[in-house]
Amino acid sequence: MPSLLRTRHGRVPAARVSNRAPFLAFVVALGAATVSPSALRAQVTRDSSRTDSTRTLEGVLVQALRAGDDAPVTRSTISRATITRRNYAQDVPLLLQGAVPSLIGYTETGAPWGYSYLRLRGMDQTRLNLSIDGIPLNDPEDQVFYFANFVDLLSGVQSVDVQRGAGTTGAGTAAFAGSVNFETRPIAAMPRAAAAEVQAGSFNSQRLMLEGSTGLTPRGFAAYARLSGVRTDGFRYNAGVLSGSGLLSAGWFGERQSVKLLALGGLLRDTLAYLAVPVEELRVDRRINPIGPDEQDRFGQRLLGLTYTREALSGARFATTLYRMSASGSYDVRIDPDPVTGLWNFHLDHTWYGLTSAVTHDVGAWRLNAGVNANTYARDHYAWVDGTRGTPGAEALYFNTGHKQDAAAFGKVAYRTGDVTLFGDVQGRVARFRYEPTEGSGVPEESVTWAFLNPRVGLTWQASAPLSVRASLGRTTREPARSDMFGGADDLDATQYAAIGDFRNVQPEQVTNLEVGAKYKGTRGALDVNVFAMEFRNEIAPIGVLTPLGSALRRNVGESYRRGVELDGHVRVTPRLTVGGNAAWLHARIASFTDETGAQPVTYRDVPPLLSPAWLSAQRVEWAATDWLDLGFEGRYQGQSFLRNDGNRSTVLPDFYVADATARVRLPRVELTVRGANLGNSQRFASGYAVEGVPYYYVLPPRSVFVTARVGR
Repeated sequence: MPSLLRTRHGRVPAARVSNRAPFLAFVVALGAATVSPSALRAQVTRDSSRTDSTRTLEGVLVQALRAGDDAPVTRSTISRATITRRNYAQDVPLLLQGAVPSLIGYTETGAPWGYSYLRLRGMDQTRLNLSIDGIPLNDPEDQVFYFANFVDLLSGVQSVDVQRGAGTTGAGTAAFAGSVNFETRPIAAMPRAAAAEVQAGSFNSQRLMLEGSTGLTPRGFAAYARLSGVRTDGFRYNAGVLSGSGLLSAGWFGERQSVKLLALGGLLRDTLAYLAVPVEELRVDRRINPIGPDEQDRFGQRLLGLTYTREALSGARFATTLYRMSASGSYDVRIDPDPVTGLWNFHLDHTWYGLTSAVTHDVGAWRLNAGVNANTYARDHYAWVDGTRGTPGAEALYFNTGHKQDAAAFGKVAYRTGDVTLFGDVQGRVARFRYEPTEGSGVPEESVTWAFLNPRVGLTWQASAPLSVRASLGRTTREPARSDMFGGADDLDATQYAAIGDFRNVQPEQVTNLEVGAKYKGTRGALDVNVFAMEFRNEIAPIGVLTPLGSALRRNVGESYRRGVELDGHVRVTPRLTVGGNAAWLHARIASFTDETGAQPVTYRDVPPLLSPAWLSAQRVEWAATDWLDLGFEGRYQGQSFLRNDGNRSTVLPDFYVADATARVRLPRVELTVRGANLGNSQRFASGYAVEGVPYYYVLPPRSVFVTARVGR
């Protein structure tokens, strides 16, 4: 198979159709509340204690996973107000960049939608623990999650908690570089309301969003629903996206117990754009996409979660969530020009079931959070020659299945003595992967089991009312993903299996993380300063020998580290003017490794890891010009980084600076927002890779404008 096929293996597919496809239309109907608004207000006034209780119950799992505000972790919590101010339905990484220190994001399409990615402290998102309402989102097999599958996700999110470094224990895959935890809207606290958003902008982009909430009825029921549809041609040729998603949250809330359902689904159809382009070609035309219009992507993903929460008379709160995640779809890859046999179609279908349970309890100076998470997962991998599929006697090229089971338990304890809070966190986790090979492939069925103990300790000192100081030390171990063990291959034959060797050849990677920080929070502003050191053992990197498919195996490097300083803050200059920003300096090195991909092995020493810029910064200005007009500006700088792990300055990602601006007009029941991105029309690049010493780049989106009208409340 040609090399372009390797870039797609191990990647959960997505969905896509031709740009000529009609734009999705969505209609939502929400049942009217059983009482009038005035009666509802009277009910809430009579029973405010019940309302407060339901708000507390609704967030028990999120509180247990995030730990308290005094936990000594390095975090940025993006509130609903900040999400609303920054959001124009762009994919999650694009909203978070600039708002969180040490975080960068980009898309393949050169537009705000399509496949998008983020890196935290230079590490890719497979090293992040991702969850929503305590439900893990990372695919267990390859530890990935594609935000494009759930377009406009943040419209239904109340807050995003981004922890950098080992942080505190979450559910699912290891928080190796950090974690991103989404909390959906608290339906028991939402008023009865409905709204619609219509958006249009550059790249022939359109979006429709409808949402509504019932409010909390006298019988204790509440619901919220959101439907979104997005269509764009993308900036690059053949990079269109047609996507829709929906979120339903509904529940019953009693005085001391509640039941809540979360349903989230998405459909994506896009033209593929996962290949970068050499700079010489981009100088001729920045819109070049080497993938043709017949290579399409079709994907759907669904999540169901049912949570039961109860508060005991002692004050302890218990929550248990049963969840089901499933995804299915296919993508095309043109192997050669032959109209019958040249186009291959690859399928990935998976389902997993799980349970997350937690208890949180405050007793005097003690606070306890404890919980368990367990899930079982299976994913089928198979492929067809597209021109022969469905013909008599046609068979799939291969059919294999990956199975994974994961079970973990954690305990977190905080003890306050005077102005000091002592914190401890320990997680025990066991994971097992089993490979069921294609029949007749000559590869035996094989399994591998890992067991980890991940401890963390720390303290927070409240030095004064506005000033707190924190320090923490933690260790996290992460097992290799399937793509790490398989060298990027989607199916193994006997020759490939012999070249890869035992699945244990790629060992788990481990990080010991020290974080020391101070936070000042005054009446007119705040400043958070953090110093960190992440010391790695057996970090997994693409440095191994070539497989028969021509892709480099990912191997362990002995020692490496990432150390740096992060700042995040803002100051309210006047009641209407706020200035803020963040900055990060990173010093990252791989002590040594041997690259065996060439004719002769080459050993590199003290080299920087790829795509880990030394400098990142963001600056923002928010001005409430009048009671009805808000203006905002944000600039982002990303320093130079390397495209390979060898420190070769001929294959670098150049530094760049981009500036965005927003104007929002608020009228009674109508809001109009204009968002301008990359106003200076920077011609630099968002990300890339190197092939045989030649740099390949994904372009930054050019200057673009998006206009959104919101009606309702």
